[in-house]
Amino acid sequence: MRQLLLDLLPDSPPSLDNFVPGGNGETLTALTGWLAAKRPDVSFCLVGEAGSGRSHLLRASGFPYVDAGENPGLCGVQGAAALAVDHVEQLDEHGQIALFALFNQLKAGGGRLLTAASQPPRHLALREDLRTRLGSGLIYRLQPLSDAEKAAALAAQARERALKLPPEAIDYLLRHAPRDMRALSALIVALDRYTLEQQRPVTLPLLRQLLEAAARPSPNSP
Repeated sequence: MRQLLLDLLPDSPPSLDNFVPGGNGETLTALTGWLAAKRPDVSFCLVGEAGSGRSHLLRASGFPYVDAGENPGLCGVQGAAALAVDHVEQLDEHGQIALFALFNQLKAGGGRLLTAASQPPRHLALREDLRTRLGSGLIYRLQPLSDAEKAAALAAQARERALKLPPEAIDYLLRHAPRDMRALSALIVALDRYTLEQQRPVTLPLLRQLLEAAARPSPNSP
């Protein structure tokens, strides 16, 4: 359902401005300062569970982005002044060797390496030399948003669009829609467009109708 919902919308690239920090204000401040070269550290590792916003922030960094979950060997990744590597725990042997070499190149050239993982580097099943390199930099943990923080963020996004979203509608979304904020935020945009097209206010039946429509296979699906 999440991908179908996002397919309803124009591309809205992740940015630092549209990241909902919740209790991660300190981490966001540290990352923003590091990206602005206010810290000399070569690497910055974001640690957190799925849905905590790790991938959002890596993509928002503006660095060339590679997902080790899709490219575990870092095939085709070239040396650059900066690099963002997601899901480093999924690197295979070749990818670990490549990232070790890239780390050393970035350090020698004054570059930056931004990584994300489910656990701190010392707990990852990686080569010891790579664990040591990643562990030598800044490491910050991202906390997932609570339901109350998600509800407050959704209410604020609805107000920005002059969309009347009653509390029971927000509660319904949190119980029946995808849980990550990117998908929930996409739903607010889709809901705004849907109510305008249908000329109807937000009601629970309308919400159910939208979610059912998003869950149906696309006519172009194989």
